[in-house]
Amino acid sequence: MGRLSPAETKPGERVGGPKARSRLRFLPPDATSDARVLLVARGVRAFGDGFISVLLPLYLASLGFTGLRIGGITTATLVGSGALTLAVGLLAYRFKRRHLLFSAAVLLTATGLGFVFVHAFWPLLVVAFVGTLNPSSGDVSVFLPLEQALLPQTVPATERTALFARYSLVGSLLGAVGALGAGLPAFLATHTSLGLEGALQGMFGLYALIGVGVLVLYRDLSPRIEPGTGAPDAPLRESRRIVYTMAALFSLDSFGGGFVVQSLLALWLFERFHLSAAAAGTIFFWAGLCSAASYLAAVPLARRFGLVNTMVFTHLPSNLFLILVPFMPNLPRAIALLRARNALSQRDVPTRNSYVMAVVTPPNGRRRSA
Repeated sequence: MGRLSPAETKPGERVGGPKARSRLRFLPPDATSDARVLLVARGVRAFGDGFISVLLPLYLASLGFTGLRIGGITTATLVGSGALTLAVGLLAYRFKRRHLLFSAAVLLTATGLGFVFVHAFWPLLVVAFVGTLNPSSGDVSVFLPLEQALLPQTVPATERTALFARYSLVGSLLGAVGALGAGLPAFLATHTSLGLEGALQGMFGLYALIGVGVLVLYRDLSPRIEPGTGAPDAPLRESRRIVYTMAALFSLDSFGGGFVVQSLLALWLFERFHLSAAAAGTIFFWAGLCSAASYLAAVPLARRFGLVNTMVFTHLPSNLFLILVPFMPNLPRAIALLRARNALSQRDVPTRNSYVMAVVTPPNGRRRSA
């Protein structure tokens, strides 16, 4: 019998072979069909994150919230995501992976509906805390550790960094396209009977529908993503010190990044340069493309200089560019620095993920990704 074509590949099987490779060159040659499902799901979610991260401050401002309250809700999304991610790291090994992904998709839908129907500050703060809303250009939700724990088992170890780069690339590209959608509410408000607030609520409704789509995609994951009955995920033992050291380092980096998540950066652009949502979306679209290019550049750099060197010597100059942004006297110079920053800032993401997966013992899958 000949090799199965990609469309005929059974769940969890490799999609290799000359014919398959020509059709699916985006994936590493020996990736399974589960890798394809995870990357598509990442792209769909990133599309929603792209327009939500730009529209969130505009929508909250339309509800009459002050800048302080907008910042509070944005902070609640990050703190809640962090708490849920920690819970995944501590408890997820007790549950089936498909069930966890299904639950996360349902939570995504519930979050979108919550922002459509809840308008008071304190209830909305609770929705933001327990939900999956992502105010950042990258993924900071509970999906991240769940999906990243599965990615290494869908490719050989030699292709792990390449797959993580593609995973991040898909998220960045679709997030950039989603950012362009931030101009849709203004268009609808101008050309239809919908007001701006109603159009913004419609975008959150679309975000809820994305959760349904992600749930459908996860149904195609094969049983192979579940750990074997004889080798379940185990608590951290010899890997504990490495994980805690890396977690402390990444937490410090994330603490700084929390001051410039995309929603707050959009709010700053709205107030500093009086931009429309469409103009801000265009800026973040090009920023997303720069980030996508940085993911691609991370793979050859890691092979040439090593994972740690790639992480360190690309992240430092990107932070210097960011420091200079608020001192720029006009919008073009600020945009130039933001693009330069995005061209470098994400090169540490696939290398960092690959490094953690390499140094931590395999039975600790979800814990190391969390």
